Amino acid sequence: MGSMEICANVVTALSVWLAARNKVQTWWLGIAGCVLFGVVFFDNQLYADALLQVFFIATSLLGWWQWMHPSSILGQTQRPITLIGRRTLIVMALVALAVTLAYGALLQRFTNAYMPFADAGVLALSVVAQCLLMQRKLQTWPFWLAVNTVSVPLFASRGLWLTAALYAVYWINAWYGWYAWRREMQAALGQGVSPRTTS
Repeated sequence: MGSMEICANVVTALSVWLAARNKVQTWWLGIAGCVLFGVVFFDNQLYADALLQVFFIATSLLGWWQWMHPSSILGQTQRPITLIGRRTLIVMALVALAVTLAYGALLQRFTNAYMPFADAGVLALSVVAQCLLMQRKLQTWPFWLAVNTVSVPLFASRGLWLTAALYAVYWINAWYGWYAWRREMQAALGQGVSPRTTS
């Protein structure tokens, strides 16, 4: 276990904890954690996960801005928690599956990637989860649960024991995030704020 892995996990753990508590500070801490994890994953031949960190950095910047600029929501200083439509959710899940199969096949054929399909699956599911998180959609949490479910055995199999252990904690945190965000959304509904389901 290297110092880079320890630092990456400490910073990212704080970011994930803040996300479940609906705190905007999750974004800048997440960016720092992504930089550190990018190095860790690349050194361990988890190329899809390393590439994923680049995506996370870009979307974290955008998500940070979106959370703080809810221009279409009058009277709000931050974007409220809302829902996304079932049809859109199904399409996103099918696209994630297709990306997993296609990118996993590419990694298997052209690189020395370790467990390419699991690696690609983490990437695809994480992209969907991050896109939903950026928009403060409640359904982000089931996708993070799926990401963590795949990630724990993947990282453990590479000897990244601290990372695997913390992703197990993230799995629990995702359940908490799902509960806390739902409760906050329901409280807003009680005050007359619409959950704004999008299709």
